[in-house]
Amino acid sequence: MPSRARWIEPQGDEGSAARLARQCGLEMPVARVLWSRGFRTQTDVDHFLHPRLTHLESPFLMLGMEQAAERLQRAARDGERVLLYGDYDVDGVSGVVILLHMLDVLGLRADFHVPDRLKEGYGMQPAVVEQAAREGYTLIVSVDTGIRAFEAAEAARRTGADVIITDHHLPEDRVPEALAVVNPNQRGCAYPNKNLCGAGVAFKLAQALMELDGWPPERIVRFTDSFLIMAALATVADVVPLVGENRVIVRRGLEGISKTRNPGLRALLEAGGFPPGSRLTATDLAFRIAPRINAAGRMDHAREVIELFLTRDENRAREIARRLDELNAERQRTGDAIVREILDRYGEAGPPPDRAGLVFYSPDWHRGVVGIVANRVAELYHRPVIVLGRDHYTGFAQGSGRSIPGFHLLSALEQMADVFEKFGGHRQAVGVTLEESRVAELEERFNGLARAWLTESDLEPELQLDAELRLEELNDKAAGEVLALEPFGQGNRQPLFLVRNAEVRGAEGFGRSGEHVRARLWQGQRSLFVKAWRSSARLEELSDGARIDAAIAIEDDAWSAQRGFAPWTATMRDFRPVQP
Repeated sequence: MPSRARWIEPQGDEGSAARLARQCGLEMPVARVLWSRGFRTQTDVDHFLHPRLTHLESPFLMLGMEQAAERLQRAARDGERVLLYGDYDVDGVSGVVILLHMLDVLGLRADFHVPDRLKEGYGMQPAVVEQAAREGYTLIVSVDTGIRAFEAAEAARRTGADVIITDHHLPEDRVPEALAVVNPNQRGCAYPNKNLCGAGVAFKLAQALMELDGWPPERIVRFTDSFLIMAALATVADVVPLVGENRVIVRRGLEGISKTRNPGLRALLEAGGFPPGSRLTATDLAFRIAPRINAAGRMDHAREVIELFLTRDENRAREIARRLDELNAERQRTGDAIVREILDRYGEAGPPPDRAGLVFYSPDWHRGVVGIVANRVAELYHRPVIVLGRDHYTGFAQGSGRSIPGFHLLSALEQMADVFEKFGGHRQAVGVTLEESRVAELEERFNGLARAWLTESDLEPELQLDAELRLEELNDKAAGEVLALEPFGQGNRQPLFLVRNAEVRGAEGFGRSGEHVRARLWQGQRSLFVKAWRSSARLEELSDGARIDAAIAIEDDAWSAQRGFAPWTATMRDFRPVQP
């Protein structure tokens, strides 16, 4: 539980929220949230609460889509050899699986290549493209990569192979010379959703192929729902905003996951602790399923993940899922050790005020986990962070960066592009490669930019409160409406309610070592039972009769529902004493 966060209190319009509640038949708590997030009409609310396949944009609005789909259709008709060149994370492998299935339905058995993170590094490599051309591949399709692969595109041109680039990462001022470049973020692309992940772009290509092939609507719907399972997994894992079209993808995909018949996905769900028929949330995908998929690319090779989703052999699927589970446990141990080593450098006090941007390097750190480590350190210190290990094949320092709101990480790297051998990414996450001798220079220049761009308040963790809540307003209907705002994630965070001037009674520790706290909050004649995770250090602030303002989240509680109680629970994320 954060105890040093700066609270951003809700700035609601009670009258307007009340009108929205009446128009839409909603309780006030969720109406306040929706109003605070910019929803003004019943149509806006209906689109958000009830995402439908009809809300998906036409794939042909995307620049390059028509050329890409027609070229793939011709490759299928002529029986060409096609290679899908994917990335090694959840987003990349999910996109490869979507296109492999789509092309297979069209009668084209494509092959795929996923780089070895430690041997090949990130992105399309010219040597791989040249080898593919020598082996007779006439068309190479990138998935979740390639928007800065100028050398690889040139290698393909020299060998006579066509290249289609499908990607979502931010391009440079120009894009590689290819038969088609499909990326909603490229200059001149009018596609409305600029926040698709790589697998989302691959899904749009599959959607275009279905339409171009003249499929009847019912067949398109059936296959669309199948593809959205993988697209939803990637959309959540890649931390893109879960609004608009992405919300349709994830909501529909989550519904399909619980009913999936894919042996690999079923085995993966069971390895994550979800028995058949379980209803998953976006949080479940982000923290229990996606890490197991990513573990293969981080600790070994992601090719096995694609095999997991393609196999029809249930025994083989369970074998791969167990292997991913073991790799994920190894990944966790390795990452935890690096985080402890970094935290030991600054101690409990954290970085000094003059260190606004942080760079950490050790030649001994496993490069497969530095991105996860960077994410955790950025959250702990609330600063942009780059974590590097050594590539023992090339001797370069190589790693990943993660950022905080208010600091555009890719723009910062572009200001010091001369430091790197290569880099790429987007606002919140990047990958970099540089000479080991220039790490100290990177550290100073990165910190200098962060100090220039960030204010003191930017470096303070914030707790964004969405709406006020009076306990008398909270009932099963109101709680259900809050949960209907799922899936929660980037761009659609879980709502936090401000409960003012509540009296604490019966606070006590619980858990294996008493690390959590439970209590009852009273407001007038109404009370609410709350839990506060990992907050036993603040138990003395919750003595009987203490009056607090509380930040409350309403959460799904399947365990309670199975036992005949309310299907929701309240979690106290933070609290502060009421000021006189």
